[in-house]
Amino acid sequence: MTGDVTARIGDGVSGLDAAQWDACAGTRDPFVGHAFLSALEASGSVGPGTGWQAIPIAIGGADGNLSGVVPAYAKSHSQGEYIFDHNWAEAWEHAGGHYYPKLLIAVPFTPAPGPRLLTGDPHIARALIAAAEAVVAQHRLSTAHANFVEEGQLRHFRDAGWLIREGSQFHWTNHGYRDFDDFLDALSSRKRKAIRRERAAAIEGVDIVRLTGAAIGEAHWDAFWEFYQDTGSRKWGRPYLTRPFFSLLGEAMAERVLLVLALKDSRPIAGALNMIGEDALYGRYWGCTEEAPFLHFELCYYQAIDFAIERGLSRVEAGAQGEHKLARGYLPVPTWSAHHIPDPGFRPAISDFLVRERRAVENNIAFMEALGPFRRA
Repeated sequence: MTGDVTARIGDGVSGLDAAQWDACAGTRDPFVGHAFLSALEASGSVGPGTGWQAIPIAIGGADGNLSGVVPAYAKSHSQGEYIFDHNWAEAWEHAGGHYYPKLLIAVPFTPAPGPRLLTGDPHIARALIAAAEAVVAQHRLSTAHANFVEEGQLRHFRDAGWLIREGSQFHWTNHGYRDFDDFLDALSSRKRKAIRRERAAAIEGVDIVRLTGAAIGEAHWDAFWEFYQDTGSRKWGRPYLTRPFFSLLGEAMAERVLLVLALKDSRPIAGALNMIGEDALYGRYWGCTEEAPFLHFELCYYQAIDFAIERGLSRVEAGAQGEHKLARGYLPVPTWSAHHIPDPGFRPAISDFLVRERRAVENNIAFMEALGPFRRA
């Protein structure tokens, strides 16, 4: 790269200086920090045999200090991304091309919107995008994708000619509620009563505990691993994360973890894992070994709302999909991804598809908003 900065590909996030990476990433988002990303590598959740080859892109000066980084991966499949491009891959292959490997800028297995260009300098942000495009060209990759890009960074990708894709999730917003009852007062009478019935039924015969920091021990991770395996095997065929990942997460980031467990006779039977950001709570995983009515809603959604209100967090992001979240006070919001499609024959087809898809997504968001549980003025 010209000038006084140079772009390079790292051999994994763990191979880059943690302090310099975090200086670029900031502390707002727990998923883009060095500790989270390197735990994925050290645990074998990404790396050889997973289809996720970590190739972070870093830009630095002659002094070796980093001024911008990107969590990037060479992907040999499209699993664990939550932005679905399987049809794109199929069309590419039918046309005689090879869609994989592709370049992915994202946090593995994490559909949480956040920064993907880790820098505070807009010039470096544009240089990072140019470096990603150079990686595609030099290594003859089909495409590059940046998933779950926070809205404030979209302009950099749009200015570079990347195609923008719109999706949606359900988030809960804290409008300065004093407590859970104050939140319920904002709902229609029917929805308010339904939630109270659900919460009462969910806790019948169980104790709910919330753990964070040093209160989380290996026994808790053992229990949660059972829950995670059950959910992962049903959803994805096999869990994405390995058991060591959870121990590494506890060692490096315990203060940013919220583990909610349901205990029956002091024995954990269900749990939900959340990550704590500076202004948001991120719901990530849930599982159980015993089914109980409404326990999923209690652990994943209502306990998250309780915690966010207590901590003064502005929102709860409850992960991908799930229209059942609407009745629990989680409203639809747009999410965004950006796509570099250099092939002149393939790009127009994708561009046309995204225009039509965006229209459908926006219509669905409007429809869902109209069905929301909040009282009408």
